[in-house]
Amino acid sequence: MQAGSLAALVELSPDAICVHEHGVLTYANRAALETFAARSAAEVVGRRFTDFVAEDSRAAVVGKLALLTEPGQASEPVEALMSRLDGSKFAVETVSVHLGGDAYQVVMRDITAKKAAADALRYQAALVSHVSDALIATTGEGVVTSWNPAAEAVYGWTAAEAVGRRASELVGAPLDLCGGGVTEALHRRRDGAPLTVRVSAAEMNDGYVLVCADETARRRAEQNYRTVVASLDEGVLVMGPGGLIEAANPAACRIIGVTEAELVGVPCHTLVLFTEAGHWIPPDETPSVQTRRTGVSHNGLVVRLRRPDGRDVWVSLTSRLLNPDDPAALAVVTSFTDITETRAISARLAHDATHDPLTRLANRTLVLDRLDGTGRGALTVLFLDLDKFKVINDSLGHSVGDQVLRIVGERLRRCSGRDDLVGRLGGDEFVVVTGEVTEPAEVRALAEHLRAALAEPIGVLGRQLHLDASIGVVLVGSADRRSAEDLLRDADVAMYQAKTLGRGRHHFFDVGLRERMQRRLRMEQDLRDAVHDGQLWPAYQPVVDLKTGDMVAVEALLRWTHPRHGAISPVEFIPLAEESDLINVIGKEMLRATTRELAARRRDQGLDLTLKVNLSTRQLDDPHLVPAVQDALANTGLPAGALCLEVTESALMRDQEAAAEVLASLRSLGVLLAIDDFGTGYSSLAQLRRLTLDTLKIDRSFITGIAESRDAAAIVTSIIAMAHAVDLTVIAEGVETAEQVDLLRSLGCDQAQGYHLGRPVAAAELFGQ
Repeated sequence: MQAGSLAALVELSPDAICVHEHGVLTYANRAALETFAARSAAEVVGRRFTDFVAEDSRAAVVGKLALLTEPGQASEPVEALMSRLDGSKFAVETVSVHLGGDAYQVVMRDITAKKAAADALRYQAALVSHVSDALIATTGEGVVTSWNPAAEAVYGWTAAEAVGRRASELVGAPLDLCGGGVTEALHRRRDGAPLTVRVSAAEMNDGYVLVCADETARRRAEQNYRTVVASLDEGVLVMGPGGLIEAANPAACRIIGVTEAELVGVPCHTLVLFTEAGHWIPPDETPSVQTRRTGVSHNGLVVRLRRPDGRDVWVSLTSRLLNPDDPAALAVVTSFTDITETRAISARLAHDATHDPLTRLANRTLVLDRLDGTGRGALTVLFLDLDKFKVINDSLGHSVGDQVLRIVGERLRRCSGRDDLVGRLGGDEFVVVTGEVTEPAEVRALAEHLRAALAEPIGVLGRQLHLDASIGVVLVGSADRRSAEDLLRDADVAMYQAKTLGRGRHHFFDVGLRERMQRRLRMEQDLRDAVHDGQLWPAYQPVVDLKTGDMVAVEALLRWTHPRHGAISPVEFIPLAEESDLINVIGKEMLRATTRELAARRRDQGLDLTLKVNLSTRQLDDPHLVPAVQDALANTGLPAGALCLEVTESALMRDQEAAAEVLASLRSLGVLLAIDDFGTGYSSLAQLRRLTLDTLKIDRSFITGIAESRDAAAIVTSIIAMAHAVDLTVIAEGVETAEQVDLLRSLGCDQAQGYHLGRPVAAAELFGQ
């Protein structure tokens, strides 16, 4: 063939052919120019061949050229990705021929369509391999020709085992290949396990393709769901678009009180529902109807459902669309839980939270709630505290005390109006709140009526117990802005005042009473601070021998100099200390200070004096009293015989056995003992002898009128004679005049003290520096 013909053949070849020498293109036929998207050879010739090879393919293409060492030698076909002038990529199969020297001819065939077809085949194969449904291809006679991985997983047969066998044998059931359409069948796995399968058969070429979808798990889940719904304690109803009940689980039938047959097919609005407030819910306002109409769910709605047998049950109801993603479907599912018992328990708990468990009366919480009510109007608050109830508790036991408290609560309830609130605040404290009795005269009558009811004898354990109460009263006007806590506080203050005035009475609150009580509280706190701040100090009052006129003893008396209020009267602060635990602390501190002072005076000044120190009722009950006296004597060096401890007659008579035991312990230390304020109690000569006392102090009330009253003189004479009969030293206190001194001396009184003989002063003033 001539060269011209050969050149024409190359130029018109459908394959892209180009020549490059030293890597630079020297020729490109028409097909190559079209392939490279070039308008003329000038856009291609002169450029490097590798400019048209995609970067990922350059190494492979250049590598093949290096293997061509002889002219005429051709490379194996190589797939490569080429680039056009516009930057687009295309796939080719290239064959390079060595022309000699460093020149090569490259033949390129576009394989884009071929690769697309191959990719499509691979995609289809992958689809068949990875689809979750079993795909089975058979011949017209039902012999398997293809068995995908899903079929292996579903039926348990490998493709190698399945191909060539009849499909019906492998699926464990006959197959209707000609029927077409979709059917549901029971197949079996290789191991015999049942399979619920949805089968779709289609004719293809000379055989059939079966798509077998394994529905076993879904059917099992549906069955499990039905089982779960049937076993729920929660009732479930499904209402169709027409408003009829289409399904009901057993719990729904049990709660509503009907059978499933009686429930399915009836309109949902036939269920009779009421709100929590007791209002009937009309049929077009029931939760399921509203949800179907609006698509809005109702969650946790509490309603009362009336059963056909007339019994009411409380349910917590939820109503929502069966398919929220398709609101137009209008099917509604309603679930509800029977909370009748739970609600009853909650009601009991709410009642228990606001009522006293012992008496079943209102507790403090409910009382405060009543007093805090908006628009409460005029009210009267009566705060009652049982007098001496502690004696009953301590002597007869708490079980008897509890029984008494229940009886008291019942009596108060009977004596109060139907709308009155009777409560127990704790312990033996009760309160009555009434809006019916608000006039002072009526309130007084009510208070006395309550006291009279409580005073009726209470028979317990064969005993007749008698009670009384102190009552604090607060009148609350309709414009009163006091809080509930303030009202109870004021009623408590008034009750405390009633006790202070002698118990067994009522007392009305007034602002001055509150101010006095607040002062009392402030004084108590200040007294606590005074103990640690050195504000308390002992004053000493001389005790004089009436025969010689010499000072033979001093009585230590507690004084308080307040940093703001100055001197505070003992009449005010001693009761405060008595009512709290401060008296024991103060008593021990004063005992140490006074014994130290007198021991030093006796040692440094040679004074032969006795120290007289008062003991309170609370101190007698203190188990640390005797050790405290012993420590004071040991640490200060004061002889025990120089210390005389004075106890009031009333304190000794309160509990004679206990008092005798304490006094005996003190006597064992060697100290002297005195009975103070004698004549104010009810002690007898025999009682005085049992207590082994040394000194008797006649109460100042008998000394005050001794010079003017023949009766007072006779009483003092009798006391002196009685005391001397049991070898007691007699001291008269409160001596204010020389006439009283002379008269007492003539009556045989041993010693005396009082302002006439010497006022209480500081140690430095009495003894000198």
